[in-house]
Amino acid sequence: MYGSASTHDQPTTATTGLENEDPILLAEFEARIARGEKIEPSDWMPALYRKQLTRMIEQHAHSEIIGSLPEGTWITRAPGFRRKMAQMAKVQDEVGHAQLLYSAAETLGKTREQMLIDLINGKSKYSNVFNYPTPTWADSNVISWLIDAGAIVNQLANAKGSYGPYCRALDRICAEEAFHLKYGHDAVVHMATGTPIQRKMMQEALNRWWPAIMTFFGPSDKMSVHTEILMRWKVKMASNDECRNQFLDMYVPKIWEIGLTLPDPNLRKNEVTGQWEFTEPDWEDFKRVINGDGPCNAERIAVRRAAEENGAWVRRALLTPKTQYVRPLA
Repeated sequence: MYGSASTHDQPTTATTGLENEDPILLAEFEARIARGEKIEPSDWMPALYRKQLTRMIEQHAHSEIIGSLPEGTWITRAPGFRRKMAQMAKVQDEVGHAQLLYSAAETLGKTREQMLIDLINGKSKYSNVFNYPTPTWADSNVISWLIDAGAIVNQLANAKGSYGPYCRALDRICAEEAFHLKYGHDAVVHMATGTPIQRKMMQEALNRWWPAIMTFFGPSDKMSVHTEILMRWKVKMASNDECRNQFLDMYVPKIWEIGLTLPDPNLRKNEVTGQWEFTEPDWEDFKRVINGDGPCNAERIAVRRAAEENGAWVRRALLTPKTQYVRPLA
């Protein structure tokens, strides 16, 4: 998914919310997960499992649809017809991913309409990285390559998780994200090996985005109170720090290989531990942006609010007084 966006409204301990669960049903549920079985919508599940899954999948869906906005502004301004067509196809894919994820989240009982209302009202969160501007074509390319690369690290892991509908959605999404990754890498390499002006533009964009990229996977593990139980239930298949380290392992050498630098003098791999060392991200700024006070929060939500208002007549036309909400099956 697109990082662990929410940093509040979490249980005070890893097992808060399990006190009232039937211990026999809970034991059977955990035994199924330990055997590698998938949990389906009609199966019994703890309320905390349902709550955390809904939060996670909903945030992922919001991140896909909000994430299309900074790239979407470059469709008409991309250099050349081929880039315009590729950018348009990528944005279309991202919106399609949101639809898959909203459907997966709906299987847990929350309607798509309520999810979108919660997004517009600020109750539901999305990845902090999409609250920053893309002033140049190079900024859009950083998103296409490195933000999508980070997303793939998360999504490939969580596609092996315990909830069937989410895993099936991620399988489809990862196949398409692989093409996005190649597209983004090609665009970055083209600029990094181009004219001095192109190279300078690419380096400046990377410098702008690196702090946000380092917070993309969410707070460090020592700040999380629910990672342990979510990993036990295979809601998450890797911790935030594990995903961050895997991303650095895979992409820092590629960045250096094309002659770009990273704006962190402390970034280095500890060959003894195999872990990357880096300047600790500004987690207070991360929380501030997540909670609505970033450079583009208001702009992003305003676009979604306008889309909801402009499309309201279509939804009203499709509904009748007798229409009942039908929860997706998978």
